[in-house]
Amino acid sequence: MANASISGLSSGLDTAGIIDALMQLEAVPQQRLKSRVTDERAVITRLQGINTRASVVASRAETLGRAATWTGITATSTSKDVSVSAGATAGPGRLRVTVTSTAATHQLGFAETHALTDTVVPTGSVVRVVRPGADPLEVDTGDGTLAGLVAAINDPANETGLRATAVRVGTDQYRLLVESAETGAAQTFDLTDTVGQPLLGGATVRAGSDATIDLGAGIVVGSATNTFTDLLPGVTLTLAAGTAPGTVADVTLARDPSSISSSVKSLVDAVNDLLGEVKAQTAFNASTKSSGPLSGEAAVRELASSFLTAVYPTDGTSLADVGIQLDRNGQLTFDAERFAAAYAEDPDRVASRFLGADGFAARMEKVAKAASDPIDGSITRAIAGRTTGIERLEEGIESWDRRLELRRTSLERQYAALEVALSQLNSQSSWLTSQLAAFTKPTS
Repeated sequence: MANASISGLSSGLDTAGIIDALMQLEAVPQQRLKSRVTDERAVITRLQGINTRASVVASRAETLGRAATWTGITATSTSKDVSVSAGATAGPGRLRVTVTSTAATHQLGFAETHALTDTVVPTGSVVRVVRPGADPLEVDTGDGTLAGLVAAINDPANETGLRATAVRVGTDQYRLLVESAETGAAQTFDLTDTVGQPLLGGATVRAGSDATIDLGAGIVVGSATNTFTDLLPGVTLTLAAGTAPGTVADVTLARDPSSISSSVKSLVDAVNDLLGEVKAQTAFNASTKSSGPLSGEAAVRELASSFLTAVYPTDGTSLADVGIQLDRNGQLTFDAERFAAAYAEDPDRVASRFLGADGFAARMEKVAKAASDPIDGSITRAIAGRTTGIERLEEGIESWDRRLELRRTSLERQYAALEVALSQLNSQSSWLTSQLAAFTKPTS
């Protein structure tokens, strides 16, 4: 419970102000601890920025160091109706594709016209879906109306593999159109009544067909769909629906140097961003005569040194021939044109400078991960050490809170006692004054 006091009631002193002033002096060591906590947190924020940048370098270096990055193929087609895509296993090549047919569903268009509510098969009867080489599938038609027949064929529970539509051909008059859900010559089917007789006056048939393409040299390839998966290893070709037979497309599969160049530049930019931040946080400012906030962090200085050393392979050769150099400011430069020329001349040689355990990508990744590893990275450990230090400082601050609270209580009690003592002295003084005045009062 806080002590209640009336400041200066007897003494006339501003005892509350005096106590506050004394407490400010008492709290100076605690304020120093709080200032250190603020400074340490600022350092941690900067270390986290370095750590994040190192993680970005590690990620981009890992991507550049994958063989798939260097073997990526760009696929192009000269026809808008013939699209092509290339996966990781695709290689360079060319094809001339001539479309001879596209894939189609198997369709039955029935002759009779009816209203949707007309009974077209006996109520409660079934129709049969007949496919070559398979047992007939019997489908309950429900109320036997045209609408009921359409619904029964389309019901997923019946698993017909068909799509039925009532096509309006006149006022309240419809004809039944049924087609296979999938394309291809193997989708042949027929619809009959229970004894195998045609429905609705019989049907006009459009047979299902495969898509076929001619690659020349007597090679014709078919597909049940308009997609030819793994036409070549890792290459998928797709025909647009309705592509006219005779359509010709020249398909080119080529390495994409621009994509690889972008990946190299992305890594170089990430390394430069990290080195620039390290320099900004550790540099000495001659005008202010002060060092950067991380100038005392050995792990940060070593990180920059490690990156600059890792630019060169263990044999000490330069990367200038593939467009990478160090400038006098300690930054990497990347000459995209020089890289492109070297890659065009010998792709495998250029790739070897970046891939493998001693490749540029692996060297950058190794240094970056050594700093940013979430468990034992050098910058991660520096952050952890600072965090532990802050925790100890905050414990000291809490201890000072308790100490200062006790000190304020003690001062308040002392000044309260002083006021009581002065009040008593003032009372005694008043009494003595009144007594003396009584002794000196003249008698009649």
